[in-house]
Amino acid sequence: MSFFKKLKDKLTRSSSKIDEGLEAIVSEGAAELAEVVEQPEEIEVAEPVALDPVSEPEPEPEPEPEPEPEPVAPRREAVVAPMTTLAPSPLDLPEADAPAKKAGILGRLVGRKDEKVVVRRALDDDMLEQLEELLISTDMGVDTALRVTANMAEGRMGKKLSTQEIKELMAQEVARIMEPVARPMPLYAKKPQVVLVVGVNGSGKTTTIGKLASQFKAAGKSVVIAAGDTFRAAAVEQLQVWGDRAGVPVLTAPEGSDPASLAFDAMQKAHDDGADLLMIDTAGRLQNRADLMEELSKIVRVIRKKDPDAPHNTLLVLDATTGQNALQQVKVFLELADVSGLVMTKLDGTAKGGVLVALADKFGLPIHAIGVGEQIDDLAAFDPEDFANALVGLEK
Repeated sequence: MSFFKKLKDKLTRSSSKIDEGLEAIVSEGAAELAEVVEQPEEIEVAEPVALDPVSEPEPEPEPEPEPEPEPVAPRREAVVAPMTTLAPSPLDLPEADAPAKKAGILGRLVGRKDEKVVVRRALDDDMLEQLEELLISTDMGVDTALRVTANMAEGRMGKKLSTQEIKELMAQEVARIMEPVARPMPLYAKKPQVVLVVGVNGSGKTTTIGKLASQFKAAGKSVVIAAGDTFRAAAVEQLQVWGDRAGVPVLTAPEGSDPASLAFDAMQKAHDDGADLLMIDTAGRLQNRADLMEELSKIVRVIRKKDPDAPHNTLLVLDATTGQNALQQVKVFLELADVSGLVMTKLDGTAKGGVLVALADKFGLPIHAIGVGEQIDDLAAFDPEDFANALVGLEK
């Protein structure tokens, strides 16, 4: 199954909200107009023609002197038209073939299965306001929703649009916003390339690291994982499972130990092994906990003692179900850890998929990957056109 198909199938909570909303908006203010697929004209059956008998001309009298013959009654013969020139009477046709009476226009629109009805509504200020509210309900945010609808309306005010046409316009504008930020995580010649992965509790950091490490290993890169969430045993075990599956070493430390010290040791190990990538997991932390944020700052300071340019990538993993709260998370982590790119997870479990558009519009940070499930192939590089089509429920 292609990732687009998977994305479209799993992004149904967001796409269904948009689809249902658009149907309601268009139907609510639509004029009672319809486009009807042209059908072959009905063949009208000719009424049977009543035949009048035609008289033969009277014979001329015989010449004199012969006596005039007795008058003969004129012969009357019916003139029968050839069978091919007359249409049969409706009474002679089987009931199934009898021509139906012409119904009114409503009957012809509704009653014919092979006729397509397209409902349209003229684009006006009221409709634009409803479209804005619909996009805001997907957590696209006020500013981004206004920008999308304004671009949709440009040059189209007063034009009658169908639901399908509105979807296509919406997808085009969403893809336009997302296009500049759709970039894979850059790979450098520097060894080891240090990738620090941060995010709040439950955002999916550990699973994302496991998937990325497995995918990089499959692409021929040597990878080392540092289980820096030393406060949560389940996170360490989860990484070890991914490491065993992908053949990637996972460095751990005793529970409760200093994660900055583990990060420093992992850098030395990755350097000694000649690894291409070192991926460092970190404990989930809320953006309003100053002590946890200071701990993250310490990790960055320590690994820079080993390599002044490290971390070379700082990935912020975001949970799509948090909606607009993701914007505040990005703002805080940008100030603290110099975030270089985003990974959005759990798009399959939310109707708030529009938040990714808001993030792209507000921050312009690269979106490296998106996730729609727990399997390794449920995380893939971000494609703006595929995402836009899936978000509004369009086929590729």
